[in-house]
Amino acid sequence: MALVAHIDSGKTTLTESILLKSSYLSSRGTVDTGSTTTDFLPAERERGITIQSASIPVKWQDWTFNLIDTPGHADFGMEVESASRVVDGAVVLIDSVEGVEAQTKGVWRQLDRYGVLTRIMFLNKLDRPGASFGASIASLLSNRLHPHPLPLVLPIASFDPIHYAQAEPGIQGLVDLVKWRVWKWDNEGEVSCHPLPRDDVAFGSFSLLPSTHPILPHLIPARTQLLENLSMFSEELMEELLGLPSSPTAYLQIDSSKILRHLRRATVRNEILPVLGGSAMKDIGTDLVMDYIGELLASPVDVPHDPQVANAPVRMLAWKVAWDKKRGWMTFVRVYSGRVTRQSVVLNTNRNQRERVSKLLLLYAAEAQEVDELPFGSVGVILGLRYTRTGDTLVSTGGSASNRSVLRDITPPPAVIAASVIPQSHSDLEPVQEALNALARTDPSVRVDVQEGQILAHGMGALHLEIVEGRLRDEWGVRFELGQRRVSYREGLGLGPSSPNSSIWQTDSGGKQVEIMVSLEIRSLEPEEKGDPIWDGNVVLDEEGQPCPSPDTLSGTPRAHIFQGVASALSNSPNSSLALSHLHIKLIRFALPPGTPTSLLTGATAVILRNRIRDTGIGPILEPFVRLKISVTEDSLGKVVKDLTEHGGEVLDLGSGTTLDADGNEEVGGYPEDGVYIPPLNLSPSGSTDSGSSGPYRLKRSVYALAPLSKMLDYSNRLRALSGGHGLFEMANAGFKEVTEARKLEILKEIGRA
Repeated sequence: MALVAHIDSGKTTLTESILLKSSYLSSRGTVDTGSTTTDFLPAERERGITIQSASIPVKWQDWTFNLIDTPGHADFGMEVESASRVVDGAVVLIDSVEGVEAQTKGVWRQLDRYGVLTRIMFLNKLDRPGASFGASIASLLSNRLHPHPLPLVLPIASFDPIHYAQAEPGIQGLVDLVKWRVWKWDNEGEVSCHPLPRDDVAFGSFSLLPSTHPILPHLIPARTQLLENLSMFSEELMEELLGLPSSPTAYLQIDSSKILRHLRRATVRNEILPVLGGSAMKDIGTDLVMDYIGELLASPVDVPHDPQVANAPVRMLAWKVAWDKKRGWMTFVRVYSGRVTRQSVVLNTNRNQRERVSKLLLLYAAEAQEVDELPFGSVGVILGLRYTRTGDTLVSTGGSASNRSVLRDITPPPAVIAASVIPQSHSDLEPVQEALNALARTDPSVRVDVQEGQILAHGMGALHLEIVEGRLRDEWGVRFELGQRRVSYREGLGLGPSSPNSSIWQTDSGGKQVEIMVSLEIRSLEPEEKGDPIWDGNVVLDEEGQPCPSPDTLSGTPRAHIFQGVASALSNSPNSSLALSHLHIKLIRFALPPGTPTSLLTGATAVILRNRIRDTGIGPILEPFVRLKISVTEDSLGKVVKDLTEHGGEVLDLGSGTTLDADGNEEVGGYPEDGVYIPPLNLSPSGSTDSGSSGPYRLKRSVYALAPLSKMLDYSNRLRALSGGHGLFEMANAGFKEVTEARKLEILKEIGRA
């Protein structure tokens, strides 16, 4: 299972808390001091952010979890993408002061894309001023994350009712509504657990909560609402509730083991979203998170899988590849069938290559433990694989054809920014190229190509390129300079006609001239058509009209060579040298003279397609845009909005609570609150003050905007000057958009094509 969230929501802190509670650690590290277990890269410790996902097997009670801590920054979305592909469940964190944020929705969509149905929501940082348990649940609905969030706990800000009247922030306890007990944490962090009474008389003498405590009137209604909402997804539970007497405490008599059975079934089917809360920094709520991970999240046998019998054929997915100076290439795998043993031979079905497994490891972040086998459902590391890349399927050699089918691939997001990599001397050229190719193998969201003699490294954002630069120097020790950052533009298809004889290519082969024919149908995508992320926003179809997989995963066949030629032509436009996007290409037919090597189809297809594109003339230019959320004080608002519009940005909203979708468009509206239990806001005293009240954090205004990435590369410096150092902003990719003719001319001049 993975921990996923927006940046700074507390994923790494929760991971550290889980490792401490499960006795893996004797003392915890912190992000601020750079001493956490899963953030072990020098750049992670220096910056206080997670850059790569880290996997740790955690033992808790009778369960073993393969816990994956993921980055929150959009620049490292590929790490979340690969982790989402192999997990069966996820804990999604929300900062309970901010509610649902831009990247929360981003990681939620990634989990949807890879079919990770079972999720638990953890409302973190309930000890901060302004935190609100109820408002955070309301934000799940307003941002359309899930129509049926189900709170399993209620927070106790303090066991002293006076603190509620004084709006004191904090969290000292949690009420577990399922197991009907109170968890209490004292000032030293020691935890105690107390069963709640199950009748009215005993409530009067319950010493842990004073009779004037504001949470008392809400305990029974919260438990009642939990069971009634859950019974909407279980006829058996509904019949049991209907058979109970009508007294207010009747629902308290139902045994928690019965509730958990129905709760787990509804969670595995994604009919409900269990909601927990706490403070990872203070280890409050971590015990409950681990209990409910074990009791509610799907295990490998709960998701579709091959029947497991003795000597079942091996089937696994490589979800990440890393380089280690001591160990060499490390391939992270998830075993979907059978068991992998040391010194066994497996077949990479994507590349049709045999690979030998030299060693098997269980990785505890940076620490490794060697094992003899990886059984079904486990996540581990294989040493010794030479050809395998992220997303490849590995199977037993000599298995049936059905076992060789390729598991679903992991799609890297499109790169939006590039920089030239300039070796310091001619002798540095080869080491730099080798280091870049090795880095692209470990991080598929880094794309490397050569344009007009320059080596270009493409990445997901400015921070991503900074990390790439640091890793090349620190891990591979190569000498180079990084050129000016440049946005990765795209070109569409021109409007001109193609020449009639554009499907034929003549060349010499074995001393005689041969004629190769590759007939392609080419057009621009319609506005309602969506491009394939595997093909960088293009659609590439075979003769039957079926989408073609990535050319990297094909080998040997004539069609593999044709589609490799298509990929080569699309990577570099003959008109502008930009990568091409929003094209619809269908293979109609091809003809190769007898005795001609099939490898010539790659060059033939590339030349034919490039000539067709050249004939149509230069097409529309597409520019990457970003979604922005800018938080500034009232007095800086006008200056910030003016600056955005002057730099080609479009203000979408001024913090009125409008929900924006992935493209920055206004969403239809949130899910209705009818039938959902939202705890009263006064249970989070510091977050329930009137929105018009004074206080420094109430003076902030949020600006939601859409802007071209090229104008936002230095935005942190601009915003600092505009807001007197008080402004904050978040940036997320919003895809490519067509530019105006005036802007097109600017871009062509910038890249030296006008």
